[in-house]
Amino acid sequence: MRQLPEERFNKRRLISTYFSVVVSISLVLFLTGILGILLVNSKKVADHFKEQIVMTIYVKDSAKEIELKQLQKTLRLNTATKNVIFVSKEEASKRHANEIGEDFMEFLGYNPLLNSMDVYFKASFLNPAMVSKLSKDIALYSFVNEVVYDRPLLELLDENIKKITFWMLFASGLFIFVAVLLINSSIRLSIYSKRLIIKTMQLVGATKSFIRRPFIKTHLLMSTLGAIVAMSGMALVIYEMQKRFPELQIFDNPLEPALVFIGVFLLGLGITIISTFFATQRYLNIKSDAVN
Repeated sequence: MRQLPEERFNKRRLISTYFSVVVSISLVLFLTGILGILLVNSKKVADHFKEQIVMTIYVKDSAKEIELKQLQKTLRLNTATKNVIFVSKEEASKRHANEIGEDFMEFLGYNPLLNSMDVYFKASFLNPAMVSKLSKDIALYSFVNEVVYDRPLLELLDENIKKITFWMLFASGLFIFVAVLLINSSIRLSIYSKRLIIKTMQLVGATKSFIRRPFIKTHLLMSTLGAIVAMSGMALVIYEMQKRFPELQIFDNPLEPALVFIGVFLLGLGITIISTFFATQRYLNIKSDAVN
């Protein structure tokens, strides 16, 4: 049977409305998911930078081998320590020669550098107070010449990480609020285009739950489709992040990205159900002569 121009127009408008709802849901969920991934991995990024902080212990030439081994053992047994690397004065001179492009020992005639230990810490334990106390305790050893670490950098890093974490949490909350508003607006516009159908069904005796049910099913289907599109985009972003920044080790703990994906999917469904319920309820409660 041939469709009338008005029917074809209404059908195109309906498809266009559904398409805009799916696009809106997918874009909002995609951006929310990306922010979630960044929030989850922000701790890994912060931990990565924290674990690059090194405390260098310079020991005197008179230090005995047993004293050095005992200090290394003490440091390794410390719960805050991640790694301890002994750097001999010969190895240190080679590093300096490579950095400056010439062997300074040729014109000095001797090696002025000292044997040292580079101490790296676990991110969860690293803070200015801990490193300061440990450096003072180690400096008390008679064979230790000097303990050096970048205190201003450590304090700045610790302060900035706290600020970044706070603002990312704030941005996440704000973005979820915006997501609710945008998805709700799209669904309300979709249902608005069918307000006459709602009142017609109500006038012929259909119950509110009966009228509401197909709208919820339709929008849940659109939400699922939008979530699939959003999660596909998120998966691509995660793959690129892992490829470009392997130190993040995103796939080492697959539970974290999985929880973000599940959260995005449930967020989409939850907003859709609530928005559809209240949007249909609005037109079910108004009088017939007020619909137009």
